[in-house]
Amino acid sequence: MKSELTTKQKKILTYLQSEILRQGKAPSLRQAAEAMGISHAAIAQLIKALEEKGFIKRQGRYSRTIYLLNRVKEASAIQRWLEIPIIGKVTAGLPMYAQEEWEGSLVVDSGIYRGQNLFALRIKGESMKNAGILDGDLAICEPRQFARNGEIVVALINNEEATVKRFFLHDQYVELFPENENFQPGRYGFSEILIQGKVIGIHRGPEEMEKI
Repeated sequence: MKSELTTKQKKILTYLQSEILRQGKAPSLRQAAEAMGISHAAIAQLIKALEEKGFIKRQGRYSRTIYLLNRVKEASAIQRWLEIPIIGKVTAGLPMYAQEEWEGSLVVDSGIYRGQNLFALRIKGESMKNAGILDGDLAICEPRQFARNGEIVVALINNEEATVKRFFLHDQYVELFPENENFQPGRYGFSEILIQGKVIGIHRGPEEMEKI
C-alpha cells in the first residue's frame, strides 16, 4: 500500500501511526506541524490525501479523531480497544444477588463487539456448559430490557437474583432454560423477571475470546 504514497505522505503516515500507538489518539494539526517542521496547511493537505487514498479515516471533516485503516478499510487493531466494566457476579445454576459495583474491567475488540454500554459478568456454576459457558467465564453482555425466544440472557429474578439462561416466552410464564441436563428449567411469572441484557460473547482467559 505504501507504494501509492509520496515521500511526504509516507512520512506523515508513519508519524501518525507512531503517535496513535504511543498515546492512543492522533495529534492535533498544530502538534503534527511542529513535529514535522511544516505548515499547518501542509499537514491538513497531507492528511486529506491519506484519507482520499484510504489509509486513514476522520470521524468528521474537522474532527481531530483519526482512524488508521487496515487492508480491508477497517480501523486498525490498536484503535479498536474497548474497555468494559466487569459488574458483580452472575451465578449460572444457583443465582446469587446482583451486584452493582465494578470488579475490574475487560478490554475487547470493538470491531467484534459493536454494541453500546457493554458490560461483563462473571459466571459461576456449570448450568450453561453445553452452550460453551463455563464456571469462571466472563459473559460479555449488551444491555437489553427485552429478549427473543432462544436468546441467552442475563435475567434478574424478583429484583434481586441474577442468572444467565436461555430465554423462552410462553403464554402464562417465562422459562429460563439451562444448557445442562443436570439442571431443571425455571418457570416464572411475567412480573418476576427483568431482562438485564443479552449475552453476545464469552471471554475465557487472556488468549481466548469466543463469540456466541
